[in-house]
Amino acid sequence: MARKAPVDFNAPFQSARPETQEEWQARMGGEVLAVLRSELYLDFRFLDQALGALTPVPDERCGVLATDGVSLFYQPSALLRLYRENQKYLNRLYLHTIFHCVFRHLWMQGKRDPVLWHTACDIAVENVIDGLGRRSITRPLTYVRRRAYEALTEGGHVAAAAPAYRWLLAQTPGVQKQLAREFYADDHRLWPRPGRPNQPVPQPQAQKDWQKIGRRMETQLELHDREAGEDGGNLAQAVKAANRSRSSYREFLRRFCVLREEPRLDPDTFDLNFYTYGLSVYGNMPLIEPVETRENKKIEEIALVIDTSYSTSGALVRSFLSETYAMLKQRESFFRRMNLHIIQADNKVQRDHLVTTEEELIDLMDRFELAGGGGTDFRPAFDYVTRLCEEKKFHNLRGLLYFTDGMGTYPARRPPYDAAFLFLGDRFDDAGVPPWAMKVVLDEEEFAGPEAAPAQGLAAALEEEQDLYRDLNNS
Repeated sequence: MARKAPVDFNAPFQSARPETQEEWQARMGGEVLAVLRSELYLDFRFLDQALGALTPVPDERCGVLATDGVSLFYQPSALLRLYRENQKYLNRLYLHTIFHCVFRHLWMQGKRDPVLWHTACDIAVENVIDGLGRRSITRPLTYVRRRAYEALTEGGHVAAAAPAYRWLLAQTPGVQKQLAREFYADDHRLWPRPGRPNQPVPQPQAQKDWQKIGRRMETQLELHDREAGEDGGNLAQAVKAANRSRSSYREFLRRFCVLREEPRLDPDTFDLNFYTYGLSVYGNMPLIEPVETRENKKIEEIALVIDTSYSTSGALVRSFLSETYAMLKQRESFFRRMNLHIIQADNKVQRDHLVTTEEELIDLMDRFELAGGGGTDFRPAFDYVTRLCEEKKFHNLRGLLYFTDGMGTYPARRPPYDAAFLFLGDRFDDAGVPPWAMKVVLDEEEFAGPEAAPAQGLAAALEEEQDLYRDLNNS
């Protein structure tokens, strides 16, 4: 694609009828967007499909740029003014909007607070853009931005939207507002909202289209990593994190349910009319009795292995156990009598806790202690569970769930039962998962509440920057 010539606002235009001011601005705005796409494509060739995925639509009601995942809405007058004054800002703004779609921020809000979620998405996108290092989109990195990026990426985390949201929850309202102003770029009012009826566009299809674009980008970045800029690692990690399909732990466990009768009244199959008619005619002789059993689809047997090696975060393990404990206590998930083995393992099996009743589960959680801290080898746990099956300790094992960070040695052969590796958080390695095993990235919001993060440091940074701006203005 050749570089498109700058827009000439004084060029004559031949038309069958004179244009109105609004029509001229809309047409020129479309040409400006074409120039921006050309500029960005020459710097970021891996964005070829993404840059052309949104259809430009003039709309005076939105901000400078806005999107719903299908169209790129622009306010013609504001767009033309910014093009004259600061084209570099428009390049960055266009890229900002595209990255929201690539990372699929529009469809990931869920039950999160919308204001904080939009700020978190802006922080995640700006962190990637600030790391690209291209002159066409560069801007000064303020002290507040640098401190925010350092806090989010501390410990090797990816500064994605979900971790940024949890970090924002721990900040004071004043800091949250300052960050929202610092990272604000495009208009988010047209983003799909959870529960909003009569969506004007087929949003599920748009999400699938952007998922395909994101996967293609991930492949191109792996093959041509130098095209991502001076520090393209941020973009590659962000795209890879966005392409991981995150699942609900509760929904995933349904795959391991079995259908079985259990002693429990079934009001759905009981006709109260026949019961009361018999009592009214024959005194104390009902014509029908309540059904005392009912069929339920619940979990009966399962092996839950917890990676307690040195590389696994103890906080994540405890969050995972807390959620598992809460689910096991709910009778709609497990049968009253269960056969659950909670196994702790690193490079060998450390402990095996057998749970058959709710009372045993409560007792286990009251005295539960993590054991391990060595290297990571998944094979001993698989061999141990296979031996339990051979010894008839499991009669109908539905599956083995291995909660880990993925940094270990996997079995070479498929076991005689289903197996799944569960990952939680941002730091894990799923490259070595064998093809016969299920790979599931659990939704962090289901497990962890707001992460503890000091607010004073960033608040002080904001005050320091404000003092700096005040001194500059006074001078």
